[in-house]
Amino acid sequence: MQKKHIYLSPPDVGENERKLLLDAFDSNWIAPLGPCVDSFEQQLATRCQREACAALASGTAAIHIALKMLGCQAGDTVLTQSFTFCGTVNPIVYCGSEPVFIDSEDQTWNMCPEALERAIKKLRKAGKPIKAIIPVHLYGIPADLDNILNIAAFHGIPVIEDAAEALGSSYADHACGSLGDFSVLSFNGNKIITTSGGGALLSNQEDLIVKARWLASQARDEAPHYEHSAIGYNYRLSNLSAAVGIGQLSNLEDKVQKRRRIFNCYKEFFKPYDFVKFQEPPDHRFESNRWLTAIILEKDSGKHIAPERFREQLNQDNIETRPLWKPMHLQPVFKGCSVEETGVSENLFHRGICLPSGSGMSNDELERVFESLRKVIT
Repeated sequence: MQKKHIYLSPPDVGENERKLLLDAFDSNWIAPLGPCVDSFEQQLATRCQREACAALASGTAAIHIALKMLGCQAGDTVLTQSFTFCGTVNPIVYCGSEPVFIDSEDQTWNMCPEALERAIKKLRKAGKPIKAIIPVHLYGIPADLDNILNIAAFHGIPVIEDAAEALGSSYADHACGSLGDFSVLSFNGNKIITTSGGGALLSNQEDLIVKARWLASQARDEAPHYEHSAIGYNYRLSNLSAAVGIGQLSNLEDKVQKRRRIFNCYKEFFKPYDFVKFQEPPDHRFESNRWLTAIILEKDSGKHIAPERFREQLNQDNIETRPLWKPMHLQPVFKGCSVEETGVSENLFHRGICLPSGSGMSNDELERVFESLRKVIT
């Protein structure tokens, strides 16, 4: 009989979320907006050290709204991390703008500041307008924000911080989600907290968040009838989803600690194998929520195992894993887009794998993962 499937990062929900959801249901706040949305926005803003927050349908929607408010349109360029999920990049194309991909650096696996500087100089020399920079905190590890924000400020370019994977992480004692002109969160089912599907846009400029809510509500103007002076979007988070989010957010620190514990268990398991390397913060400024535990397998070690062997074995044992992100500049849909390469992200993609990391994973399930890994590694 096949054992229960172990997922990579499943939702971790409890009785509190169920109660809050039923309370919202019983109060008949089923319509898209309601008191749970207001409360969730306030709590997120406080947790992320921001002045204001708009709860939206997804992190992708949040990036799209941020770009629209920055005036992104056809003919513009946006500099973004190549080593990420497509949700970071697709909104650039929604605006008719051109993504320019910045490769990673070795330390954090995130946007390389030196490559960013080179790309800006090339675009400025070519006379191409740059509307924004979108760095990403990959797998919960913050990007090198000191350098990225300094470069952006020097060149006068707004920054949209993609913290979709990094709620609960921090950089230099600043919560991820608190830095840049805008910040973005995701509450997709696999994130550290979930609303089933959802996201948020945060800023210290409350007027911009008020505008974001308006754009995300079909840009309906104040009037007794339906009046529209701009094109809007149906991007608001529902009141029922926000009720779940409130319950999830109340347990965020517990979920972070559980994921960090799982990461440390993997480190202990792989300690005898020097060809297995982890994504590690460069110094004390980088505090990770350990959303996903990611490893890379060194090619120059005495024993090299392809990541695909791990994936195949764990899949056979009914355990989900996933390769590291395939860089966006290697995706067929973005063929022809400019990229400032370092070679790091392509190397990581070919050598890396994400391991089950859900905060609800039991010790028995973790031991099952170890047993499966031993079949390959020993």
